[in-house]
Amino acid sequence: MKVTVNVDCTPEEARSFLGLPDLSPVHEKYISSVVGAMDGAGSIEQMEKMIRAFAPMGDASMRMFQQMMNIGLSGTSGNRD
Repeated sequence: MKVTVNVDCTPEEARSFLGLPDLSPVHEKYISSVVGAMDGAGSIEQMEKMIRAFAPMGDASMRMFQQMMNIGLSGTSGNRD
């Protein structure tokens, strides 16, 4: 027997129903601090350092992102390593 239930609700309603906390104030603070830091960055190097600091895993996540981009770009150009 297979039962399918479709629930039509907003993400906020789903979080409330499941008892999850509302993290929107934390998210807004994070976004405002990132935007504020980006406004203060005067060069590409400063912006890269800022992004590395705000990344969840720091340098490791930046390296992983760069590897993913390299793989994606090599696939579009036809290079097979």
